[in-house]
Amino acid sequence: MIKDLVKRVTPLPHNSKLLILGAGFSGQHIAALARELGIKVICSRRSNEKPGADCVFNSSTQTVPSKSTLNNVTHLLSCIPPNADGEDPVLLSLKKQIENMPLRWVGYLSTTGVYGDCKGKWVDESYIPKPGLSRSKRRLACEKAWQNSGLPVQILRLPGIYGPGRSAIENIKKGNSKMINKPGQVFSRIHIDDIAGAIFHLINLAENGQKPNIINVADNLPSTNIDVMRFAASLLNTSLPPVEQFETAANNMSPMALSFWQENRRVSNQMLCKELGYSLLHPDYQSGLKDCFLQSK
Repeated sequence: MIKDLVKRVTPLPHNSKLLILGAGFSGQHIAALARELGIKVICSRRSNEKPGADCVFNSSTQTVPSKSTLNNVTHLLSCIPPNADGEDPVLLSLKKQIENMPLRWVGYLSTTGVYGDCKGKWVDESYIPKPGLSRSKRRLACEKAWQNSGLPVQILRLPGIYGPGRSAIENIKKGNSKMINKPGQVFSRIHIDDIAGAIFHLINLAENGQKPNIINVADNLPSTNIDVMRFAASLLNTSLPPVEQFETAANNMSPMALSFWQENRRVSNQMLCKELGYSLLHPDYQSGLKDCFLQSK
């Protein structure tokens, strides 16, 4: 919960202004924490009708925030995915404006999908990315574009994101739960509380000169789909459908769903938690799902 994060996070300097581009599920949560910390924050969405839109950034229509909105931005976070050509919409449309900002930190939310299929092995930031999926190849291209931009960038690689309103709890309640067994297959995850908490932890470290280029933001416990669903069902005191073998379930999966099962890796958070000292609010899916369950009541 935000109130628990506030107790753990050091606020930014009083003159800070945070711009979050593409403030959807994760971005809105980060913005909420920023506001609780007394930080001025501006969120962009693709239209004014989107929840939490303070301004509009839509690269497809070349709609960009006003000059006054961009004035004095000291911290920038981009949550915007690549376009179909693998180019970064923010750098394409806003790079000149960004270069004129008094930026002390820039964050780019990427994906651990850039590591590709690692056959269930642990991967850390030293692992050479070998993306197999087209969307992950586009992400890696955008990472490189940000790293070559000359801006004070940190790349945050995220695994599966969940939180209140978007978790196994909701899947079970909606009747969308599936119990799929693929031996040896695990997924890494991160609760949105810890995305927000880690970002402000990293910003404060960067202010003091400690700023690795790439950080994995993941919890401690890569886990199977079945373990997660069973724990969520125990919180809800409800039953689950029978276990399906992957080979059978795959026949009815969408191409997008199927792609998530094509890769297997355990994402290490040793740099974030051991070397950089971030303490996870939700170190595993049990803690994270308990939070989702409590907030769903």
